[in-house]
Amino acid sequence: MNKKMLKSALALSVAVASTQLLAGGFALNEQSVSGMGTGFAGRSSSADDASTVYGNPAGMSRLKQNEVSVGATYLDAKSTIKDASSTQFGADNPGTNKGDMVPGIGVPFGYLVTPIDEHWAFGLGVYAPFGLVTDYESSFQGNGFGSKSKVQVITTQPTVSYAFNDKVSVGFGPTFNRLTGELDSKVPAFGLGNETVKIKGDDNAIGFNAGLLVQALDSTRFGVTYHSQVVYHLSGHTNASGLLSDLVDGGPQRYGAKLNITTPSSVDFSVTHQLNDDWTLYAGSTYTRWSQLKKITVNNSGVSDGSSELASITEVQNWHDTWSHAIGAAYRVNKQLVLRTGLTLDQTPTNNTDRSVRIPTGDRTVFSVGAGWTPVDNLTFDVAYSYLKEQPIKVHDSQPALGLTYDAKYENSANGFGGSVTYRF
Repeated sequence: MNKKMLKSALALSVAVASTQLLAGGFALNEQSVSGMGTGFAGRSSSADDASTVYGNPAGMSRLKQNEVSVGATYLDAKSTIKDASSTQFGADNPGTNKGDMVPGIGVPFGYLVTPIDEHWAFGLGVYAPFGLVTDYESSFQGNGFGSKSKVQVITTQPTVSYAFNDKVSVGFGPTFNRLTGELDSKVPAFGLGNETVKIKGDDNAIGFNAGLLVQALDSTRFGVTYHSQVVYHLSGHTNASGLLSDLVDGGPQRYGAKLNITTPSSVDFSVTHQLNDDWTLYAGSTYTRWSQLKKITVNNSGVSDGSSELASITEVQNWHDTWSHAIGAAYRVNKQLVLRTGLTLDQTPTNNTDRSVRIPTGDRTVFSVGAGWTPVDNLTFDVAYSYLKEQPIKVHDSQPALGLTYDAKYENSANGFGGSVTYRF
């Protein structure tokens, strides 16, 4: 065993740890519980409460009182791994495949909207547009390609809207975003145990949201919202540790790491139609430019001479742009109670060739129900439940230089439980 072999293994490990950072499982929809109840079908046209700061900032012009809305969604995901196999240099690579690697997570949000005059309104939102957590068991058979992934984006959005008249309004808000991430892999080290590679980094970046809302008819509204791409220049560290590092390099290795990541832009179109005094119908589509993420490159500093393969590692990605479509309805039982339901079809940008154990997602079908209760005029409680079922997908990871492969079939589902409260004053 020589140092060059170790560095080659580490380079491959870092490449594996850094790839597949973004995909369909990285985007979050849970920024509104009232919207969740209708499957987010009318996200850019409904403007029912202060969560329109995210859904469509132009919708703030419809809110005639100060509003504060706070809430959260709890996501409980389940995964079943079938037909799994792994090899290293042609021999079976042992391990377990328990699945259920996504821990339960809460996604909070909060919004404030304040009308200024008959034309202008100000809003402020804090929410999570992107997030990812996968944490496999220590004996996971595919942990050479990803044992733990944790990525989180928190966004603060001050916003203004302007109503030209009672038919047309626009809105705009810069977004101040903070991304933190950790990617771990445990690569089998030629019979010397596992070499653990961890990449950690963070960055702050700025983007924007903009929207247009048109009351085309007394009963029908159209909305369009643009969420910009955000470019992050993450700075952090790459850490490698294990028996192989101890034997060859005298201990754990640590490098300064830089990684550029772009979260994609998206455009949301929707229509809200009030059928009568009791029924409201919603329909919408969202186009997301996942292809803006063309490649991932990790640049490591502090690399010793003769280890140039660790200095810069690039992985070309093959994600494609996606569409999400939704329909929904709301039924007003009485002045205090409204019931909601929705159906969403959501494409994944991944494919059977490049999909990773970090984000083993497929096309999704989501069924949602919800309710809004207004016991007094200035207070509303919203609840929602969503059931998500993904199309079964295959994962095939391979690192020929390490003789390492992992093949498996994933079947994923999730339950979402949301609750929020809106106060008007």
